[in-house]
Amino acid sequence: MCLGIPGQITEITNPDMLMAKVNVSGVLREINIACIVSDEHPPEACVGDWVLVHVGFAMSRIDEEEAARTLRILEELGEVQEELSAMREGAGA
Repeated sequence: MCLGIPGQITEITNPDMLMAKVNVSGVLREINIACIVSDEHPPEACVGDWVLVHVGFAMSRIDEEEAARTLRILEELGEVQEELSAMREGAGA
């Protein structure tokens, strides 16, 4: 199953290509942030944002409370380890 999983953006790795590093439960991964960037929220403003990550893209910004709640639910469903394993396999970042 492919789920969106919460992570926090730790750095912008390539602002021109809209790439950033995200920390998802201790797994660091490079993702595309094009879906969450706008004139009002440029790439450099994304550091520290909590986002919902799906197939290498930050799909939306979420608040920290929602991120924690979502991670708890995914852990209860047993989905977090599967998603983290998939992220580790594809990370290379």
